[in-house]
Amino acid sequence: MTPNVRIGVIGGSGVYELPGLDNVEEISIDTPFGTPSDHYIVGELDGQRVAFLARHGRGHRINPTQLNSRANIWGFKRLGVEYLISMNACGSLQEHIEPGHIVIPDQLYDRTRLRPLTFFDEPGIVVHPSVADPLCPYLSDILYEAVKSTGKTVHKGGDFVIIEGPRFSTKAESRVFRQTGFAIIGMTAIPEAFLAREAEMSYAIIAHVTDYDVWHEVEEPVTVEMVIKTLLGNAAAAQKATLAAIRALKDAPPSPYATAMRDAIITNRDGIPADLKAKYQLLLGKYL
Repeated sequence: MTPNVRIGVIGGSGVYELPGLDNVEEISIDTPFGTPSDHYIVGELDGQRVAFLARHGRGHRINPTQLNSRANIWGFKRLGVEYLISMNACGSLQEHIEPGHIVIPDQLYDRTRLRPLTFFDEPGIVVHPSVADPLCPYLSDILYEAVKSTGKTVHKGGDFVIIEGPRFSTKAESRVFRQTGFAIIGMTAIPEAFLAREAEMSYAIIAHVTDYDVWHEVEEPVTVEMVIKTLLGNAAAAQKATLAAIRALKDAPPSPYATAMRDAIITNRDGIPADLKAKYQLLLGKYL
């Protein structure tokens, strides 16, 4: 195990590596929730240790609903990650957010229905974490400035609606999402953001706009070919922005959410079974 890796990166569709890291090693992590999507690629950038994980596995083997997000986030926590940068492909729901642009969203809206949304889903312990602001403003500001430095068009803020997938939207769904005022649409940021909060990490998103979803009357409906073509066109800028963000985090303080779970545990500590205390030692040990 390589401890004290403060910064993590999750690569989405089309981003399966993070060039620029030195002293790279692959680390396999077992978790109480099963196996993560792939090995963690751990390396150094200007003296900082960074862990990268291909969300869908290298070669894109796992669909959004089947992702073991609990294992993925647990693995980052085992490595010591405090700041977690997420790269996500997304569709635009607004005319001014064009394919090829990048969005740093500030809110999430959950339209999933088949995924575990918490680490704490068994009798014996109840937690109620606050996720009013599910994306870390401090990290989001760093990501925004990092993307700006690449020359890419970047939009700061916006509501990101997360659907179940793996299918794309119907036109009726897309029109409703657009009329509701959502900025972009994707499939994977939930439950990652919620789990990262339970793990007391800062989590923020670089969202790459690949298409206009299916609401646009001029553009062709979204296809996999369209998504990948545009995303690959953004890959160099995305990787460059991520490296810039990592450098900007060099002297970052502890995550603003380092004590996010302190007041979230509702169950009387004396009543939590010993086996659950042992299971959740990594996440809640300092409070139990």
